[in-house]
Amino acid sequence: MSAAEDNAALEAIVALTDKLTGLLARQARAFEQHRPQDAARELAEISRLTNIYRAASAHVRSTPQMVEAAPEVLRTRLLRATEAFDAVLQRQGRALGASKTVTEGLVKAIAEEIATKRGGGQAYGPGGARRIPATAITLNRQA
Repeated sequence: MSAAEDNAALEAIVALTDKLTGLLARQARAFEQHRPQDAARELAEISRLTNIYRAASAHVRSTPQMVEAAPEVLRTRLLRATEAFDAVLQRQGRALGASKTVTEGLVKAIAEEIATKRGGGQAYGPGGARRIPATAITLNRQA
């Protein structure tokens, strides 16, 4: 590739990184505001862009001379975009972790309430030991 083509490819990666960073920041904000339904709206676009980013990053890693030969201004923009992307990934991870904790707590509370409501009958097993009836809960992993 020529230097101009390499620079154009790096410019495209910077633009892609900026767009992906913006989408992930909105998704993190949605989780922070306890609105996972808002985060789900852009999931397909985030997945699509993530796959493109993964391939572009692999290409840049395999050809370090591409970045080394780029103008200082472009290298700085690429570095700043990558730093912002890393920061938003950490933010999103924290937001998802908090959302997961809340969701697990809700599921546990609901399961306990169901078990309490269904616990009216007495079930005894061998030797007169009381058995707790099993309660099934179905989870939608896409939520």
